[in-house]
Amino acid sequence: MGYSLEQFADGCHRILTDDPGPEGRKKVCALVQDVLHDDAFIAAHLGDDVPERKILYEDPKLGFCILAHVHNGAKESQPHDHGPSWAIYGQAFGETIMTEYECLARASADRLGKARPVRDYKLRPGDAYVYNEGDLHSPRRDGATRLIRIEGKNVETIKRYPYQRVTDAPAAAQ
Repeated sequence: MGYSLEQFADGCHRILTDDPGPEGRKKVCALVQDVLHDDAFIAAHLGDDVPERKILYEDPKLGFCILAHVHNGAKESQPHDHGPSWAIYGQAFGETIMTEYECLARASADRLGKARPVRDYKLRPGDAYVYNEGDLHSPRRDGATRLIRIEGKNVETIKRYPYQRVTDAPAAAQ
């Protein structure tokens, strides 16, 4: 089935209205996977003219955002979460190596957080993955990539604190 942006947004809205928690997000993730196989949708919303971050839709009632991300070269991010929110990453083109982390010390306004890598995996075209509140992760791109991403809230409007990748520290109480 082909999707318009309106149909995609309406589908996300219906699912998250019925179940805003982790199970509803899994259903939205499955919808993202369907959209990733819609060549017309990808061509319309992830073209060469799209910047690194573009909000395609922001839900006025629930606050979630649908974003397009076009990365033209290699890039690596530090460990992070999405603050009090969640995110779904959907790979449309290229490959993202995602690292998940164990939190050794929560970040705050007064303290840099510490995180130990525990698992790496690849997001390939058609793959989508949910990161719930507090899930620490970092993407690495070795080349051009294009993604559809859903944020539970626009992360540009919320406070988040930085984490440092630590590879040899013992686990500590959070």
